[in-house]
Amino acid sequence: MFEMDSRLQQDSLVLGDFGLCRLLLSKDANYPWFILVPRRAGVSELFDLSADDQAQLWKETTLLAEVLKGEFEADKINVATLGNVVKQMHMHVIVRHQSDAAWPAPVWGKVPAVEYAAGEVEAIRKRLRGLLGNGYQEA
Repeated sequence: MFEMDSRLQQDSLVLGDFGLCRLLLSKDANYPWFILVPRRAGVSELFDLSADDQAQLWKETTLLAEVLKGEFEADKINVATLGNVVKQMHMHVIVRHQSDAAWPAPVWGKVPAVEYAAGEVEAIRKRLRGLLGNGYQEA
């Protein structure tokens, strides 16, 4: 049975689900920072997924990255799987701007996290609504 890691639950907000992945928004408002978590039990590495699930993960990651790049006018989209702190397989998809707090360095630990102001998360949901296609269901 799929259960999301407690650290992911603590550090992010659930936005919805794709066919394979749960879509999260990091609670760090420094960057539009999204996380895809395959809804499969016991998966810690990309290669732990079946070939079909690997293909679906890349499809969902690519769709999300393309939508984010256009909608947030990104200078760069960072896509990464690390798992050094959270073992559960998850894919970071982070919108980067040359003006952001960490540019051009990686975002991890560069500056303290900033909480979203009231209404900002709903504004992000609204921006993404309809852009992620029929395979996405908002929470």
